[in-house]
Amino acid sequence: MKFQTTHYHLDLLKDTERVSAFFEAINQYSLKTDLAYDLGCGSGLLSYFLSDKFMDIISVEIDSKAHACALKNLEKFDNIKVINDDVLKHDFDKKADLIVCEMMDTALIDEEEVQVLNHARKFLKQDGQIIPKAIVNIAELVNMQRDYIHWDENASYEILSEPVNYAEIIFKDEINPNFNKNLEFKVNRNQIANGIKITTVTILNDNVVCGPTPMFNPPLLIPIDEINVKCNDLINVKLKYIMGQGIETIETKIL
Repeated sequence: MKFQTTHYHLDLLKDTERVSAFFEAINQYSLKTDLAYDLGCGSGLLSYFLSDKFMDIISVEIDSKAHACALKNLEKFDNIKVINDDVLKHDFDKKADLIVCEMMDTALIDEEEVQVLNHARKFLKQDGQIIPKAIVNIAELVNMQRDYIHWDENASYEILSEPVNYAEIIFKDEINPNFNKNLEFKVNRNQIANGIKITTVTILNDNVVCGPTPMFNPPLLIPIDEINVKCNDLINVKLKYIMGQGIETIETKIL
């Protein structure tokens, strides 16, 4: 099937690892389950994957250009309804067996996955499921060349510590978007530390794990005050941010 897309969604389609992971997770459902919601459906690719698994699919997209693409791409599917609306303002009239929400970014900081799911979760059946199921965030102490927050695409940095699994977020649970935690890093080399690297691994279901990929939660590099570290030092950094409110909310402090 040939898809019409915006430039951004074309880049998403080119990320074959991301696309394959979602296809595999959705494909594990039994045929013709009752109802699925695809929230932030973009050009409609995940709704297309859902089309032979569910009796009805409600696909919601706020961007008018992406919505127009989804309407065109999915027009032949009688069981898919594409809505141009803000999920946070939309009241669904029926509870779903599955919510698919791919408003993902590193540590959920820069997109509204948390806010959307906190709103939409009440429209999920008690035994319903969410794809993705959860994320795990991992942090490492680094020496990096740039002195501002950036993703690691073509960025140069040196990892200076053992990884720290600092947060697991399960999407069926109510999520507090205000993150505030002290991270302790065990240093494994002598160097100047001036940043932390955050990596997010996405658990789509019990069998499918993905990421990071070029268009799916690329690692995020965050500056900290410069400090000389030695092997086996323990360095504590306070990390704060508001999920869904952007990288401008990130704060760090060496303790």
